[in-house]
Amino acid sequence: MTSHTSPSLAEALAAGTVVLDGGMSNQLESAGHDLSDELWSARLLAERPEAVTEAHLAYFTAGADVAITAGYQATFEGFAKRGIDRAGAARLLALSVELAREAVRQARDEGIVRPLWVAASVGPYGAMLADGSEYRGRYGLSVDELERFHRPRLEVLAAAAPDVLALETVPDADEAAALLRAVRGLGVPAWLSYSVAGDRTRAGQPLDEAFAPAAEVDEVIAVGVNCCAPEDVEHAVETAARVTGKPVVVYPNSGEAWDAEARAWAGGSRFTAGQVGAWRDAGARLIGGCCRVGPGAVTSIARTLAAIRPGAPA
Repeated sequence: MTSHTSPSLAEALAAGTVVLDGGMSNQLESAGHDLSDELWSARLLAERPEAVTEAHLAYFTAGADVAITAGYQATFEGFAKRGIDRAGAARLLALSVELAREAVRQARDEGIVRPLWVAASVGPYGAMLADGSEYRGRYGLSVDELERFHRPRLEVLAAAAPDVLALETVPDADEAAALLRAVRGLGVPAWLSYSVAGDRTRAGQPLDEAFAPAAEVDEVIAVGVNCCAPEDVEHAVETAARVTGKPVVVYPNSGEAWDAEARAWAGGSRFTAGQVGAWRDAGARLIGGCCRVGPGAVTSIARTLAAIRPGAPA
């Protein structure tokens, strides 16, 4: 893999805590972009790529160290529904990484000198279905079938040389098993993050059983949770750290609930920067936000982590 930053993300995690960005979709929507279709933010890769770079830059300016690309719902199958052939889809997948790299360049032009990294988003199979099944899992597919779905996209993204592959919002331990097989040999590190409900995956598996396989995969540099309620994070962090011995990644949503039929969020935000210290103490080393967590919250996260005394017990 081509090195774009020094140190590597894995080295940075060994030395301290890294700030992730917030939700891509809410940042794009706040800039006036309509995401009300099945491709969600991935549609803008083809139609308004400069908007994606602007969203990444907003998070770097807010204090994020890692930009997660707009590829969550970018798949060969999803693009095919829009008449985009495999070559065109591959170009858009690679573009998702290039746009985040462009945001890094613009951040440098603006005087941001701290290390910055790019994480290529790899959403679950259910994200391609665009029916809310990424919050349920249990697709009726085998591990082999899920591996065959994910591997071609992972190969294209790895060739685009991100710093890490973000295997994110995984609802089901079976899909995690497929992803862990699919990342082997790609030459790019990865993190694995589940979407959870309480002390289980969305598909109902106990978290200690779900996290355990990642402990044996060298490509995985962090394990954790994302797009879950903030109150579900601390137990998940403790479990992931204990079971895998790896750094933990956490980026919950605001605590609002997604209504798949209405395609809208309901409820109020329960995400506060005050929760960050407890997550770090439990083992979290990559900390940010997911849906409905914007640049203001990321700034608060960055300030909270910066205030933690260097060398203090983790």
